[in-house]
Amino acid sequence: MKKGNLILLVIAGLLALVGFNGCNTYNQFVEFNENAEKAWANVQTQYQRRLDLIGNLVKTVQGAADFERSTLTEITEARARVGSIQLNANELTEEKLAEFQAAQDQMRSALSRLLVVVERYPELKANQNFLELQAQLEGTENRIATARRDFNDVVAVYNKAVKRFPGRFWASVFGFEPKAMFKSEAGAEKAPEVQFDFK
Repeated sequence: MKKGNLILLVIAGLLALVGFNGCNTYNQFVEFNENAEKAWANVQTQYQRRLDLIGNLVKTVQGAADFERSTLTEITEARARVGSIQLNANELTEEKLAEFQAAQDQMRSALSRLLVVVERYPELKANQNFLELQAQLEGTENRIATARRDFNDVVAVYNKAVKRFPGRFWASVFGFEPKAMFKSEAGAEKAPEVQFDFK
């Protein structure tokens, strides 16, 4: 075999290998991206469940007590704000996810205040509908935490594939960008201070 033909054969083999590696990497990125989109959809499903439950909870509370209007208004506004933020898995930048999470945190904070105020209404605490909704909300908060953790696990796999070499090269060629992950709330690293008053 001539030396020129051998060089052409080696070059063709290298190009085929690079092309095969690029196709494999692309398919891997697609699979990881689909997993991230599915995990994001699961997160959104749990947040939507919470929104639906909160609407029912507010109606139950309104009907069972002469309730503090400011608390209900705050929850209604927070719920509307959360519902207005539409974010799909392809838009998961740090900024957009932080905006989404800030609205969710505000909703959770307003809901916590509602549940504290409810303590002053014994007839409401005895209302079976309210108790069921409260239990469902507690379960939903656990589901949200699980969905967020699962989402972060899937995105970590995707981000590693996009950031490592040679994936980084192929990610830039094919337009795959790292995705943002959920982070804990500010101050979550500090244990809450518990005080007991013994008199």
